[in-house]
Amino acid sequence: MLGGEEERQVARHYLAFDIETAKEVPGEDFNWRPDRPLGISCAATLASDSGQPLLWYGKTRDGLTGKQMSQADARGLVQYLSKMEADGFTILTWNGLGFDLDILAEESGAAASCRECALGHVDMMFHVFCSLGYPVALDKAAQGMGLPGKPPGMSGVKAPKLWAQGHFNQVLEYVARDVRTAMQIALTCEQRRRFEWITRKGTKSSMALTNGWLTVREALRLPEPDTSWMFSPLSRQEFMAWLQADRRMDIGPCEGCGKVDLLTKIQSGQLVCQSCLQGIRGT
Repeated sequence: MLGGEEERQVARHYLAFDIETAKEVPGEDFNWRPDRPLGISCAATLASDSGQPLLWYGKTRDGLTGKQMSQADARGLVQYLSKMEADGFTILTWNGLGFDLDILAEESGAAASCRECALGHVDMMFHVFCSLGYPVALDKAAQGMGLPGKPPGMSGVKAPKLWAQGHFNQVLEYVARDVRTAMQIALTCEQRRRFEWITRKGTKSSMALTNGWLTVREALRLPEPDTSWMFSPLSRQEFMAWLQADRRMDIGPCEGCGKVDLLTKIQSGQLVCQSCLQGIRGT
C-alpha cells in the first residue's frame, strides 16, 4: 500500500525549518533562479516539543551579526537537521523542496545531505501541489485555518533589504513567525484531518487530510491531478530539478525495492536507490 494510505498510529515529531535569503531579487514575481547564489541571511528551526525557535545567522569576527551565513554556518545547519532526523524528528517546511533546501544545498556545499533530507521531509505545500495541481501560499493557508499569518506589509521578498539595512531583529522575528505558522498549520490540519485555505477569489476551499501529511517521497506517488483547465500549469519537475543536478541520477520507483527515491543507473541498466546500490556493491 502507498505510504500515507494507512492511517498513522503514532503522531510525528516535527522540526519546522525556514530560511531567509541575503540577496535582493528584482521584480515582483520573485524569479530568483537567474540571480543565484542568493546567500542565506538567517534561518529558524522549531521542534514540535519546544515553544521557542532556534535562530541561525552568521557573525563577524567581532561577534556582530553578519551580512550572511558562511558556508560553515550553513553546513552546521544541515548537520543539525540531519541529527534531528536521526533522533526521530521529521523535517517540516512550506515549499522547502522547491526553495529552502535547494538554497541550503548550494550555500552549505552539502548537496547530498540536503537531497536526502528533501525526499524524506514533509513539505506541506508540495503535498498540496501534488494533490491539487497548484500551490497555495503559506499566508493563505494560515488564513484558511484561522491561524495567525504573516505580519501586515511584510514578506520574504522584503527580508534581504531589511537585513542589509541592519534591521536584524525584524527579520529574525519574521523567520521565527514563519516556522511557528508552519508548525501550527501542520498540527491543526492533522488534528482536524483537513487542510483549508483562502483562494484567489477570497473564498475558502478545503482538502481532506485523512492520514496526515505526506513526505516528499510519499507525495510523489500520488496520481497526477487533472490540470487541463490551467493555462500554464506547474510540473513536479520544477520543484525537483536541483535534486537531479547529477545527470546520472533520476527520481522514481527503485527497480530493486520499489521505493520512490533518487536513482542511479547500474551496469545492468537497472535504476536503483542508494540503499540497494550499497547492497549490490557489498555483495
